[in-house]
Amino acid sequence: MPALSPAERSLRGRLAAHTSWSRTTDRSARTAKARKALEDKFLAEAEGDPKRAESLRRAFYAKLSLRSAQARRRRAGVA
Repeated sequence: MPALSPAERSLRGRLAAHTSWSRTTDRSARTAKARKALEDKFLAEAEGDPKRAESLRRAFYAKLSLRSAQARRRRAGVA
């Protein structure tokens, strides 16, 4: 089998993900363990303080948002 191009690998992965999610009856239950682990990570970093953990969570998602905007800008060719 010839090597797949990056675009073909991406399409293959997307197809597999959509197929997998189409077979999932309880989407929330499927991701519950991962969501709990992430919340536990923030709580551990905040040494058990829920308010600090919430701030860490918000900072984490703000950083993701910033990186996403920067990546979109780069892809669009805008400096």
